[in-house]
Amino acid sequence: MADRNSSRVKVFVFMGFTDSPELAATMFALFLMNYGITIVGNLGMLLLIRADACLHTPMYFFLSSLSFLDLCYSTTISPRLLIDLLREKKVITYTECLVQFYFYVTFATTECYLLAAMAYDRYMTICNPLTYTITMSQKVCVCLVAGSYIAGSVNAMIHTGCITRLSFCGPNVIDHFFCEGPPVFELSCSDTSVNLYAMFAFVGFNLVVTHLTVLISYSYIVVTILRIRSAESRQKAFSTCSSHLMAVIILYGSFFFMYLQPSSSTKGKKVASLLYAVVIPMLNPLIYSLRNKEVKSALGRVVEKYVR
Repeated sequence: MADRNSSRVKVFVFMGFTDSPELAATMFALFLMNYGITIVGNLGMLLLIRADACLHTPMYFFLSSLSFLDLCYSTTISPRLLIDLLREKKVITYTECLVQFYFYVTFATTECYLLAAMAYDRYMTICNPLTYTITMSQKVCVCLVAGSYIAGSVNAMIHTGCITRLSFCGPNVIDHFFCEGPPVFELSCSDTSVNLYAMFAFVGFNLVVTHLTVLISYSYIVVTILRIRSAESRQKAFSTCSSHLMAVIILYGSFFFMYLQPSSSTKGKKVASLLYAVVIPMLNPLIYSLRNKEVKSALGRVVEKYVR
């Protein structure tokens, strides 16, 4: 262990997106706007759900949990990305890299399980409305959210622990914009097979379990909706799921592209990472607010209350 520790590099350098100062300035402005919208959108969703009593339901409890998670998720990546775009040498210490990696994996995994929990909530709403209030009690909702965070933390500890066993003798340039598993593995001068096996095993397990939960839930939901005779009722039932389904498709699609297609190009992986680490936390509150009549109505009531 002592030999391995002594061989470790002290700092890593991100390659980032570009070496052009002009392009970096443009990207900085875009990502700053993105991060600002992410903060305002998710914080606004949290405050709105808290302020309006009509939104104190399991569905919006999960949505507020998702907004809080997206705030944490985005803050793990975006601030350093913005700082790196302003400086010529994008340096991060070994310890900082491990910390960023740990929280990134925690929040990314938690989001997968939270979206699966939200799919189960939608299933209970549409397929079992008579037992919904009993089944989706406050205790159950809290346990589902807490379980999502526990799954995320355990997954992060496993992968972070696997990284600490690696030796980094140089080079130290990470062809990425944050500390993500595969780009970091490529710099190791020791055997990374355990890390790769762990990544495919645990990432695959988490994605398959959560994806199957969503798939099975929506299979029952679709069957139930098709049995509804009223076109208006079918439309209303579908509208309660469409926002969540859109968020799921975007997130899982980018995860599958990044982790289950290791032969993909570096540029493609950066785009996929950018999508789920930076763009999706901004899109979620927009998707749920712009496509949700209850959120729009609640916003109107809150604005009217405080304007008066």
